[in-house]
Amino acid sequence: MNSMEVLFYTNELREEWDNFIENSKNGTFMLKRAYMEYHSDRFTDFSLMFYKERKLVAVMPASLHEQQVRSHGGLTYGGIVSNTSIKTKLMLEVFEALIGFLKEHGITSLLYKRVPSIYYLYPSDEDLYALFRNNAVLVRRDIATAVDFLAGQIRLPKGRRAQISRAKREGVIVQKSEEFEDFINLENEVLSLYHNAKAVHSAKELKNLYADFSEEIQLFVSNLKNRMIAGVLVFVTQNTVHAQYMAADEIARRTGGLDLLIVHLLEKYSKTKRYFDFGISTEKNGTYLNEGLIAQKEGFGGRGVVYDTYEIKL
Repeated sequence: MNSMEVLFYTNELREEWDNFIENSKNGTFMLKRAYMEYHSDRFTDFSLMFYKERKLVAVMPASLHEQQVRSHGGLTYGGIVSNTSIKTKLMLEVFEALIGFLKEHGITSLLYKRVPSIYYLYPSDEDLYALFRNNAVLVRRDIATAVDFLAGQIRLPKGRRAQISRAKREGVIVQKSEEFEDFINLENEVLSLYHNAKAVHSAKELKNLYADFSEEIQLFVSNLKNRMIAGVLVFVTQNTVHAQYMAADEIARRTGGLDLLIVHLLEKYSKTKRYFDFGISTEKNGTYLNEGLIAQKEGFGGRGVVYDTYEIKL
């Protein structure tokens, strides 16, 4: 008999939740409550906490979407977060308790977005085995591009090196910034022009998140004659740096302002991190590959990492 207890997350459990994420083997600051709740007005929270003999052994950030639970609808990834004490047998118990709990609450399916492997601090594929055991189906696979700093530096293509040299000659200056509003305006201009889209975060939301996560959320920009021409907003985790947004105007494209900025970031974080994640280059639920976008990222030495989403029908 499974003695696992499943509880809904409540504000009274906030400290316990955040401490667990902080000491987990596959969680990041994006799964802490201050980050998750910046868009709480857009989602109905369904986050769960799993206790074995009154000890917290796992958590799952989640949201409710009619009769489907997603882990989490507003996050890039979620899934079961655990620490190094969890073993495969216990993970199977967690999933057994999870599925029973969801059925009791009238849920008909679970959409499960796994934490990508480059964010692990320790091997964390127990959930992948549990998904297999519970007949989960892969319903979406996105391809991201990541640089592995331990693999050694990959020589940049000649054209890219030329662009970086040009940026230096033109006087492009790379620096850390807190001008989130100017950056989001630039990002939205680029997204609107090339993708008919806009940034998920507003400038106000980024400022509020930065107030809570000033070490983890960092903005770097390229300036030319005191004008922002390119920017990269990075999310810094224990093992990996993720480029959440990258934007460059026509001046930056012509002068190599973004290339110089990216190389600066790769050199900076290669000293303290394992990976630099450029993010996904897929659209339409992973079925369309933006070949130009992924070629740009691969030109900096990045190679493929998948972001997977599974579904369990209940």
